[in-house]
Amino acid sequence: MAARSAPSCHLRLEWVYGYRGHQCRNNLYYTAAKEIVYFVAGVGVVYSPREHRQKFYRGHSDDIISLALHPERALVATGQVGKEPYICVWDSYTVQTVSVLKDVHTHGIACLAFDLDGQRLVSVGLDSKNAVCVWDWKRGKMLSMAPGHTDRIFDISWDLYQPNKLVSCGVKHIKFWSLCGNALTPKRGVFGKTGDLQTILCLACARDELTYSGALNGDIYVWKGINLIRTIQGAHTAGIFSMNACEEGFATGGRDGCIRLWDLTFKPITVIDLRETDQGYKGLSVRSVCWRGDHILVGTQDGEIFEIVVHERNKPFLIMQGHCEGELWALAVHPTKPLAVTGSDDRSVRIWSLVDHALIARCNMEEPIRCAAVNVDGIHLALGMKDGSFTVLRVRDMTEVVHIKDRKEAIHELKYSPDGTYLAVGCNDSSVDIYGVAQRYKKFGECVGSLSFITHLDWSSDSRYLQTNDGNGKRLFYRMPGGKEVASKEEIKGVHWASWTCVSGLEVNGIWPKYSDINDINSVDGNYIGQVLVTADDYGIVKLFRYPCLRKGAKFKKYIGHSAHVTNVRWSHDYQWVISIGGADHSVFQWKFIPERRLKDALHMAPQESLADSNSDESDSDLSDVPELDSEIEQETQLTYRRQVYKEDLPQLKEQYKEKQKSGTSKRRERAPGNSIRLHFVHGYRGYDCRSNLFYTQIGEIVYHVAAVGVIYNRQQNTQRFYLGHDDDILCLAVHPLKDYVATGQVGRDPSIHIWDTETIKPLSILKGYHQYGVCAVDFSADGKRLASVGIDDSHTVVLWDWKKGEKLSIARGSKDKIFVVKMNPYVPDKLITAGIKHMKFWRRAGGGLIGRKGYVGTLGKSDTMMCAVYGWTEEMAFSGTSTGDVCIWRDIFLVKTVKAHDGPVFSMHALEKGFVTGGKDGVVALWDDSFERCLKTYAIKRAALAPGSKGLLLEDNPSIRAISLGHGHILVGTKNGEILEVDKSGPITLLVQGHMEGEAWGLATHPYLPICATVSDDKTLRIWDLSPSHCMLAVRKLKKGGRCCCFSPDGKALAVGLNDGSFLMANADTLEDLVSFHHRKEVISDIRFSPGSGKYLAVASHDSFIDIYNVMSSKRVGICKGATSYITHVDWDIRGKLLQVNTGAKEQLFFEAPRGKKQTIPSGEAEKIGWASWTSVLGLCCEGIWPVTGEVMDVTASSLTSDKTVLATGDDLGFVKLFRYPAKGKFGKFKRYVAHSTHVTNVRWTHDDSMLVTLGGADMSLMVWTNEMEGYREKRPCDSEESDMDSEEDGGYDSDVTRENEISYTIRALSTNIRPMFGIKPHLQQKEPSTDERPPVSRAPPQPEKLQTNNVGKKKRPIEDLVLELVFGYRGRDCRNNVHYLNDGDDIIYHTASVGILHNVATGTQSFYQEHNDDILCLTVNQHPKFINIVATGQVGDSADMSATAPSIHIWDAVNKQTLSILRCYHSKGVCSVSFSATGKLLLSVGLDPEHTVTIWRWQEGAKIASRAGHNQRIFVAEFRPDSDSQFVSVGVKHVKFWTLAGRALLSKKGLLSTLEDARMQTMLAVAFGANNLTFTGTISGDVCVWKDHILCRIVARAHNGPVFAMYTTLRDGLIVTGGKERPSKEGGAVKLWDQELRRCRAFRLETGQASDCVRSVCRGKGKILVGTRNAEIIEVGEKNAACNVLVSGHVDGPVWGLATHPSRDFFLSAAEDGTVRLWDIADRKMLNKVSLGHAARTVCYSPEGDMVAIGMRNGEFIILLVSSLKIWGKKRDRRCAIHDIRFSPDSRFLAVGSSENSVDFYDLTLGPTLNRISYCKDIPSFVIQMDFSADSRHLQVSTGCYKRHVYEVPSGKHLMDQAAIDRITWATWTSILGDEVMGIWSRHAEKADVNCACVSHSGISLVTGDDFGMVKLFDFPCPEKFAKHKRFLGHSPHVTNIRFTSGDRHVISAGGDDCSLFVWKCVHMPH
Repeated sequence: MAARSAPSCHLRLEWVYGYRGHQCRNNLYYTAAKEIVYFVAGVGVVYSPREHRQKFYRGHSDDIISLALHPERALVATGQVGKEPYICVWDSYTVQTVSVLKDVHTHGIACLAFDLDGQRLVSVGLDSKNAVCVWDWKRGKMLSMAPGHTDRIFDISWDLYQPNKLVSCGVKHIKFWSLCGNALTPKRGVFGKTGDLQTILCLACARDELTYSGALNGDIYVWKGINLIRTIQGAHTAGIFSMNACEEGFATGGRDGCIRLWDLTFKPITVIDLRETDQGYKGLSVRSVCWRGDHILVGTQDGEIFEIVVHERNKPFLIMQGHCEGELWALAVHPTKPLAVTGSDDRSVRIWSLVDHALIARCNMEEPIRCAAVNVDGIHLALGMKDGSFTVLRVRDMTEVVHIKDRKEAIHELKYSPDGTYLAVGCNDSSVDIYGVAQRYKKFGECVGSLSFITHLDWSSDSRYLQTNDGNGKRLFYRMPGGKEVASKEEIKGVHWASWTCVSGLEVNGIWPKYSDINDINSVDGNYIGQVLVTADDYGIVKLFRYPCLRKGAKFKKYIGHSAHVTNVRWSHDYQWVISIGGADHSVFQWKFIPERRLKDALHMAPQESLADSNSDESDSDLSDVPELDSEIEQETQLTYRRQVYKEDLPQLKEQYKEKQKSGTSKRRERAPGNSIRLHFVHGYRGYDCRSNLFYTQIGEIVYHVAAVGVIYNRQQNTQRFYLGHDDDILCLAVHPLKDYVATGQVGRDPSIHIWDTETIKPLSILKGYHQYGVCAVDFSADGKRLASVGIDDSHTVVLWDWKKGEKLSIARGSKDKIFVVKMNPYVPDKLITAGIKHMKFWRRAGGGLIGRKGYVGTLGKSDTMMCAVYGWTEEMAFSGTSTGDVCIWRDIFLVKTVKAHDGPVFSMHALEKGFVTGGKDGVVALWDDSFERCLKTYAIKRAALAPGSKGLLLEDNPSIRAISLGHGHILVGTKNGEILEVDKSGPITLLVQGHMEGEAWGLATHPYLPICATVSDDKTLRIWDLSPSHCMLAVRKLKKGGRCCCFSPDGKALAVGLNDGSFLMANADTLEDLVSFHHRKEVISDIRFSPGSGKYLAVASHDSFIDIYNVMSSKRVGICKGATSYITHVDWDIRGKLLQVNTGAKEQLFFEAPRGKKQTIPSGEAEKIGWASWTSVLGLCCEGIWPVTGEVMDVTASSLTSDKTVLATGDDLGFVKLFRYPAKGKFGKFKRYVAHSTHVTNVRWTHDDSMLVTLGGADMSLMVWTNEMEGYREKRPCDSEESDMDSEEDGGYDSDVTRENEISYTIRALSTNIRPMFGIKPHLQQKEPSTDERPPVSRAPPQPEKLQTNNVGKKKRPIEDLVLELVFGYRGRDCRNNVHYLNDGDDIIYHTASVGILHNVATGTQSFYQEHNDDILCLTVNQHPKFINIVATGQVGDSADMSATAPSIHIWDAVNKQTLSILRCYHSKGVCSVSFSATGKLLLSVGLDPEHTVTIWRWQEGAKIASRAGHNQRIFVAEFRPDSDSQFVSVGVKHVKFWTLAGRALLSKKGLLSTLEDARMQTMLAVAFGANNLTFTGTISGDVCVWKDHILCRIVARAHNGPVFAMYTTLRDGLIVTGGKERPSKEGGAVKLWDQELRRCRAFRLETGQASDCVRSVCRGKGKILVGTRNAEIIEVGEKNAACNVLVSGHVDGPVWGLATHPSRDFFLSAAEDGTVRLWDIADRKMLNKVSLGHAARTVCYSPEGDMVAIGMRNGEFIILLVSSLKIWGKKRDRRCAIHDIRFSPDSRFLAVGSSENSVDFYDLTLGPTLNRISYCKDIPSFVIQMDFSADSRHLQVSTGCYKRHVYEVPSGKHLMDQAAIDRITWATWTSILGDEVMGIWSRHAEKADVNCACVSHSGISLVTGDDFGMVKLFDFPCPEKFAKHKRFLGHSPHVTNIRFTSGDRHVISAGGDDCSLFVWKCVHMPH
């Protein structure tokens, strides 16, 4: 047998000894069939105790570390470790994979749990964030993901009594999760005072929101909701590792070796101490427990599994044991009995019975054991230890014979000699010692030749020689027993070795891969009888090779199961078994050896255990004696389709180059030309490297592809239609079973598959995201719902799609080698086959993965390269065509027989109703019967059979056939030469389409007066094409060499052709016969040109950098142009025939005089004045603009100018054809761009009358004919072109509000920093000086006075226990839009401010709130569909998009009952700025603030993201669905309007096209509305409204408003449109207008707000009413009939709102803000009573004690006193330059204290009248003043300052009071200070950068509220001197609460917002008496 093929025998895993107890828990269960499931190493084990039998699940590729059992107890989920770990769900009966979940976790999967009904699975990763992920496991789809915790998570469980709730626990935490939409939101468990914060190891959920959890200290913690309610102490004496819930109750197991059973209420039932039982031992630790009925399963740390029957609890039954933790290296087999011996670092040696599959003896040694050997007679067992000693035991009773220690380093290998007299002991100190057995192991000799540690030893059969291997890979020989090294090779030659366990040596060369580090094979053992060798390596693989195997890189069979390194492997004494042991997994695997002769029976016995296990490949490739590949296939496998630059890279490249080019583009650039071109006909078909890509459509048209174009050819009319959605080479095409849709796959960095309709040529779905570089095969399923595709990445990924939804269903790695075809099973949608190089695989879907099995060839043949495949008439039958011309017939995965079908490869086959048709390289089409028994008929493709109606000429007989399709009575054939033929059943053949063959096509010339053109290509043909409607190839001629250029003479009679070998010829243009030829150059002739007029001269340019000029008449060379430094690329003559213009590869533009060839220097300014006969140059001033921004990475290869010299067409390296206005001066001209060619366009030419443009593709070999459509001629057809490269430099207009909205940066609350510029040390970090007079505990001194004067002394004080939000004054209009809507037929309105959604009743003014957002809301929309009534979506600010709780999210909620229906965590980092529901209400569109301004579409009810794509590089303001669509929407933003379509999961966008209207420029667009018939209206920054039809601008409504149009609303019921803008009020104008459906007529409404200009931010229309939200935070209702305005909501315009004062006796309060107003609010009537505009920003406000006066402090240092009754100014004064921060009346109304940021407090005596002269001020205040409070007797003032210090001053002297005792005795009238010992507890731990800004103590003096920079309001008890006092927190404000006050009687708390300019009124809930 050839040693290079894999052996034909096989190993089957029979038993695994071991159980993974270390580092894992909860991994042992009973299945429904009463079997036991667990795992060890990389294998899932199902053990049947009744039959003592094991089944194995081997779908994992690395260590399994987690396991969960499905509630029905038949399915198991297991998770593994690894770089790309995955989860398998498998069936414990059949051990087959049901689903694979992958591509989410990294590092490993730590925990798994199924939910109650088993539909969902939760997993926890081992990554740094311990990601938690929820799966719909059947579909293999991830539903939700979130960061789990910063530290390890040990257990996770679904709450089985509440839907969508989970609990996880781990290092020092427990978290309670809720799943809503795609958002997993955690709440941390509160340990409180009930128990210590500690690590929780396991948990179980019970009813009534109870959760039981096991802690590290052995207690059980019981949780209710998120709170710890009790602990069961000392349940175990050490950590509780496992908790298992069953019908009867709970079982727990711990590190103390005890099992405890508890009833359902967690009362103890019984305890079982395993350490005390007869099998127990000290240190036994329980890792897993499972209680079922009266049986309990227990798994231990040391790898044992016990089964306990409850009545006999002291007799546990040991059903499995293995080695404990520590590496396992020692393995030996008994010489005569079926026994194996293992020894490990756990210091135990164990003897296993291979027949009974049981441990029969065990002995513990003193030291870790590293190797073992049994003597020939089976009496002695020698063990080598890690400490350098070795011990010999008697096998029968494990008693010690000797213990010898001669070495210091580990003994790694020892072996007895075959005659039993000697023992050789190899040590890590590189020596081998020889001991005599009979002499009580006396040392006889030592071998010292090695320089490294000894790894392997073998004795010769006669015991005279020893060979060793060492760590350096050296192989040495020694004479025994003395140990002398043998130097001569001769002496060793004849030696026969008793065993072969060495890894180096001639006989085992083949076990090493060709390139390998020498140390990764750990062990080898040769089986001389079976001629096989087994090896074990570091990658966990056991391999079977032929023995001997001499040449490197031999083939093998491989077996996986061990996880990491396999340390040792041995054959049993009778070669029935192989034993292998794992180092890290310390498990022992026993494999049954199945020799060749028994293989056949084995196969038929057990078909489900296919030869290659589901996930183990046979080997790198089974056979290396595969015949040489066919030349065509060889060529094809070498194509990589990789591109230097992909079209997808262009946007990034442009951005990069734009940065560099910033300077050069200021000049206004030329407009794009008015003309456009349209693709008319393509000559070509891609056959040279694609197969089966040609089909009939439903109506008999023909569909195929060439270059980047999908072509539909109508053979009756000889016309073509094109699908132009691709932007690079299409590589494959498949047709839907109904033959109306087509799928095409293309090349690309992230290549896409388009599914499109052959009728409308519109894309239905675009699939991408899972392949790389390209898609080479696609196939539809029989029901047409699914699509399979194969990529050309290195592992040829196979993907199964639901193409309509655009979802990936499953994915798998296909093969290392190229896959040519994928076919879906027509009978079972979950099965498919792939075929390719040495590859035939049968796949079935398993959840998100695909399980593939190789076709089993057996003895019938060898695995061949498959070129095509089809299914037969049952689901089992498949047929494949091979590269050798056979057809293979398969049943299931077995090859049944082969039939010779063709000479050379079978490239295409097609299944018919009753048979098959095949086509091959031999050019024959064969028809077969339905079992490939008979060939019914053959058709040879020959020129003689060509029918008269053919559209061309057949180039050669029997061209290689690449595609066959049947239909409409014909056979359609595509050939490698690019021809499409139709074969009639009766024989005649019609040629329909053809193109050039393989090889680049460069030469192109159009005829001077006929509609024909000539091409020449590397395929060595010259062809003439008819461009008139007959579209055919008129003539062809073969050339001896390929050609690069051609040219017609001016009279059209001659045709000159330049060839690749430096020669050129002139041929007769009609007959193509030679006239004359020359060969003067060596390199390629690159351009050839006749002089104009009579064509007297011919210029011939070559890559030798010369141009030869010939006289045509005399056929002599008359001149040579020299002086070019590089190869010549283009040549043009001037009109007189006297001058040549030349381009070279070095980008030089040169001029030569003809005919002599003298070089001329012509300034570029002059050059353009010369009249040129033709222009094909790409250099020079006239065409500077044709070079793109990315000119450094792509060349413009060709150009051609129309004869009227107005339009220049160019072709470039990226396959673009572009049209420019000529001359294209200035950089980066504007153009129209067309994509059809795939890569470089080599040549472009206009026809003689400019009616057509002909372009030639280099690599795609296609000739494309485009019709020229003159300006003005165009029907309004959407043009296919893109506008120019650089965005227009003009700005999109300016408006301060727009700029502000665009540039605002939103920070999340958690990152907010202090609003005041504080400095110094925070109070809770300051060191206290001990006070001097610490009073003794019992003192005769009078009792301390009250801290605070209280106003309800007589009553019993009731503390406040809660705050409930009752009113909010404020609306976010300043930077948000379209965020006010009607609900409930106009009874209610909904809007938002800060982080609350507000439902406001119009009639009563009452409000209710949605408070689930944890940060500012930025957008709001209402679902308009009647099925989703009152459903609102709101989007919020967020941090990075890491799916954690601070990530941006969208909440969808019910406005009436405030129930959250779904939460969508999204990848829009920074925040969500726009949301919109689709027409059916089921989809939601969102736009992000991230740098890409991502646009995402969600199915919000499931929380599923359908599609997402970068929207625009600048801000998008709004995106809205068309009101009648679920797939179309429009986005508008900065210089941007885009029209989007959702196709499957892909978002396609078209930029709005301005080109039709003169002088229209792209402005910044702010709002959008819709009309019928695909009309779209967009409001602009200039006040115009643009009207779009589809995506083309068709009209402009000029000055619809005078300022920006911020808001537009489409009324669904009557189509009327409301617009809102920024206007100054005038008689006729108004900021709100109501328009008809087409925006022709309008009616304006004025908002009577009294503002200088109105700025509308939101409009909505209800029944007869228009709802308007303004920039000034007002919401106004306007009546349509009477135009009456009613203000519903008002608030401060700009913040922060610093000043806040509550009336001393009534429910009124005042607020003062940066917007220069002071406003008076009425809580009872829920409205603003009055406002005073001050003209300056106000900072503080205060009522006098009687409430008759108000003092206001301003930012400019002024203060004002008003009388409340008349609002008249009583007095005002400005003594300071800087802001007044606080102002206070003394309680006796005598003094006014004014504190400012000039570090001062001024006192004024009010009794002296309104002159307000300062009477004194406080000295040495260390920093700016924040708050001030008077004492109750008006004699003291406390001041808190910006350096965290509080001072007390005397009034009115201003003297600083230092005496602490005196200060402690003061009773204060009010307390608003944030400083002082009494309020130490309000400062939180987390406030490094943020501060507490304000505080207020209640009038009762026992409650305290604070506001801080995080936007939180907190409620404390007062006083609170201990640090970090307990409190309640209330969310709602944006960052920075600036001020807070209690109202009189402590009925309400008012809080004022900094960022949100809003006032929140909270109702105080008092504790009952």
